[in-house]
Amino acid sequence: MAALIALPSNIYRYACQASGWHQLPLVVMTVCVSLLEVVPLELQRRIVNDAVKDRNYRYVLVLCAVYVGAVLFQGGTKLVLNIYRNWVGEAAVRDLRRRVHSLVEATSEASSTLEAEGIQASMIVAEVEPVGSFVGGSVSEPLLQAGILCSVLAYMIHVDVRMAAVAILFFMPQLIFVPMMQHAMNRRTRVRVRLLRRLSVSAVEGGGDPVRDRDDDERIERVFHLNMGVYKFKFSMNFLMNLSTQLQIIGVLAVGVWAVLHDQLEIGGVVAFVSGIGRITDPWGDLVNYFRDANINQVKFGLLRDAINQQALEPTAE
Repeated sequence: MAALIALPSNIYRYACQASGWHQLPLVVMTVCVSLLEVVPLELQRRIVNDAVKDRNYRYVLVLCAVYVGAVLFQGGTKLVLNIYRNWVGEAAVRDLRRRVHSLVEATSEASSTLEAEGIQASMIVAEVEPVGSFVGGSVSEPLLQAGILCSVLAYMIHVDVRMAAVAILFFMPQLIFVPMMQHAMNRRTRVRVRLLRRLSVSAVEGGGDPVRDRDDDERIERVFHLNMGVYKFKFSMNFLMNLSTQLQIIGVLAVGVWAVLHDQLEIGGVVAFVSGIGRITDPWGDLVNYFRDANINQVKFGLLRDAINQQALEPTAE
């Protein structure tokens, strides 16, 4: 039997341990994709302005060709990034599965209890896959989304400070209600993970005990209410985020069109701004999802760590 190696205390430490130097090229590609995000916005602005003002169609075609090249380069880089990132995640899943397999061998050689078998079944089915997959994007995913947010916001401020101020004003409420609602979902998710593990243990132990069956039914009912609570918060948060986005677009159009009518801004700037708001919404939503997944997977990793480390630290029988 292969010796069990203890897991580190934190999922991010495990990500560094499992992926090592592979995080470096992931970070480099992430920075490239983030910086390239503003190129299409600037090209949109120039294409519209040249078509409306100069009516130089040949130059518009040149800019369209550059646009195609920029999109292909950014898309290709992102394709490689996603494949590489998932390869790193799958390598971590493989490592965790091997550790759990070693744990199963160790406990089967000892007097394994049904509770231990239930915990192992839960680890293999419900915990190893998402935890390992999270490792691949643990560094690059928040860096990518935060980088896109910062680069697009900086570009919007460069184009027109007034429209940027309006967009940021309507974006600010999300910084208040999103963390609050996310925290409420995280609390429910942590309890749900522990209840599902307990149900896995009970399933392995088998039925027949009226008290245990009643407790299991109560756990199932509680999981149902926890899931419904998460759904209510999740979809309410999505509604409020979408409302905030639409208010940003309306505010930008109101200010931008006024500036165009008073010859203080070109129409291409308004087009680029509306497109830029969409490029802010997606990474912000992805960041929210990332931190939700990080919280869930930290809980699952903690359960894996406790089970594996307990066996790894036990003295080996002679």
